[in-house]
Amino acid sequence: MDYQWFIPGALAVWRITHLLAKEDGPFNWIFALRKKAGDSMWGRLLDCPACLSVWISAPFAVWLGHSWEACFLLWPAFSATAILLERWMDGPPAPPAQYWEEPPEPPATHHEP
Repeated sequence: MDYQWFIPGALAVWRITHLLAKEDGPFNWIFALRKKAGDSMWGRLLDCPACLSVWISAPFAVWLGHSWEACFLLWPAFSATAILLERWMDGPPAPPAQYWEEPPEPPATHHEP
């Protein structure tokens, strides 16, 4: 593989993965595809950018790899790059919810007059 093709290949994998998993697409075609897939195996795949990137990256790895060794290295590399870009585009994670407990009240003492 010519290394100058790694970045365009990785960006293409991310772009297609993001389009299928997160966007409505032109004329809402992608949204309709995800809606039709519903809760099936294909629907769950379309809802998971990390899972989807594994399958989107496979043809790119075959296309850009010049040997089977290169293909097997490019496949997870393209997927990992797409996952990292997706996480970076989502921004930092929300901070965890604050939790604290008030100290228990001391038991009331009963005084007799």
